[in-house]
Amino acid sequence: MFSLSVGPVQYYWTRKTLTDFYAMVADSPASTVCLGEVVCSRRHEMKTEDWLSLGRELAQAGKEVVMGTQALIESEAELRTLRRGVEGGEFMMEANDMAAVRKLAGGAPWVIGAHVNVYSDPALAEYVALGAVRWVPAVELSLDDIARVHRPHAQTVACEVFAFGRMPLALSARCFTARHHHLQKDSCEFRCLDDPDGLMLKTRDGQAFLTLNGIQTQSAAVQCLLGHRQALMDAGVTRLRLSPCSQDFDRVLDLFDGVMNQGCSASEAVSTLESLALPGPLSNGYVQAQRPGMLWVSP
Repeated sequence: MFSLSVGPVQYYWTRKTLTDFYAMVADSPASTVCLGEVVCSRRHEMKTEDWLSLGRELAQAGKEVVMGTQALIESEAELRTLRRGVEGGEFMMEANDMAAVRKLAGGAPWVIGAHVNVYSDPALAEYVALGAVRWVPAVELSLDDIARVHRPHAQTVACEVFAFGRMPLALSARCFTARHHHLQKDSCEFRCLDDPDGLMLKTRDGQAFLTLNGIQTQSAAVQCLLGHRQALMDAGVTRLRLSPCSQDFDRVLDLFDGVMNQGCSASEAVSTLESLALPGPLSNGYVQAQRPGMLWVSP
């Protein structure tokens, strides 16, 4: 059995869109929900107290709630927000920046986010010694690599693999969305609201390549590990992270639960998935050793 985890919404959605989305998640097969603004502090539809209130509602619905921290902290104001989250202590925290690691170290149990680089057994051991109890590996690690790093710590730290969604690849001090619209970062007019799944970037020959999401760069393809159930189990993975998209995410949750926990056909689920309004083509290349991340191999 795999625990399904809904990752933080990486995009800038309106308050109503977010509340409607999490009302759906409350009735879904997901056991864990990661909340919070993890990309850009200028996104202000939800304040810290709003996220906490939403977390309490989801906890009442039986979900484990984790609060994610911002992945690139650049200002004192962002540090203050981080401190408030850590000092509140109401929910488990997920560290996406070394500033968050420093604040969380030695306190309550916490989660190593995908933006904290862990590429070896000794590196993971250091974070476990600081109180980490769960690890979300970087998306570019193959399942073989994940197994090598995780096996020595399988009894002390759970492994949660990014199993669905556009993959977070990089962050920058610059806002690519603002630049696309010929705007300055500090006067961006919140144009991210216009792109609920990010802004697709194509090559000159028209191939989907990357996605611009404010200061974040994502894959254009949508990671999908529906066909890797046995390989995930062999690697010691017990949790699957599904990253939200703006349409049909309820169907995504049901399909993953069906394949991973109820014995449904992976190939049939993928066919159904490909018929949904997903934001990009499917890929599963990174989890296969020495394969390009954009590659898609059907189950």
